[in-house]
Amino acid sequence: MASQKSNTGKRSFFKRIFSFLKRLFLFLFIAQFIYIILLKWINPPITITQLVSFVKGEGLKRDYISLDEMNSNVRLAIIAEEDQLFPDHDGFDWKLIEKAMKHNEKKPARIRGASTISQQTAKNVFLWQGRSWFRKGLEVYFTKMIEWIWGKKRILEVYLNVVEMGKGVYGIEAAAQQFFKKPAKQLNRTEAAQIAAALRNPKKFTVKPLSKAVIARTPWILRQMKNLEGDEDIRQIIFDNVEVKKETPAKKKSSGK
Repeated sequence: MASQKSNTGKRSFFKRIFSFLKRLFLFLFIAQFIYIILLKWINPPITITQLVSFVKGEGLKRDYISLDEMNSNVRLAIIAEEDQLFPDHDGFDWKLIEKAMKHNEKKPARIRGASTISQQTAKNVFLWQGRSWFRKGLEVYFTKMIEWIWGKKRILEVYLNVVEMGKGVYGIEAAAQQFFKKPAKQLNRTEAAQIAAALRNPKKFTVKPLSKAVIARTPWILRQMKNLEGDEDIRQIIFDNVEVKKETPAKKKSSGK
């Protein structure tokens, strides 16, 4: 009899735990969904990466601005360096992912990434840095959600506000002020390309002073910018509507990095 009561009590306990976890999961799911929707119009108050940077004593310089306050040089340089197929894909560059997987199988000591701007935005806003499969799974979810809810221009705007562009420097406005003592709106093509060149490892590849990696990468980015600025899909993102009307022969985009 006592054994039956004990078993009944255990089942009741686990039932309550399961019910609580279901309610908690539902609450968290609804909360994150509302948060994603709100971020279509408001800027992230802080990200995990920014918080870690501050706690580690690396500093936290940032100044969120709208896409209109980032000139076409900035937008084009970032797309040229980070994700040339950004206007065309659904959040993932599957060909580049396949290439990266083959490379990483052959050379596991030199891991190559294949993240799009959309994926990097999802990671930087909602998640933490790392390579675990669990984090990657969440990244896929958040990438699809922001592609669906935000759209390309908002994704690019948020990315350019939250990505680390130097040690403790987050976003294009903070980077422009830190490295060139001017607002992002006034950055010329070379300055924008130098900031983009540092994105692969912003703590190591420095803009001020110019590191060898940034010096070597900048001319390539400038060539890619010239090739890409005639593509109509990219022009819809990097230029104002008036500028989009200009006709320039489109250039071939690359999914390679």
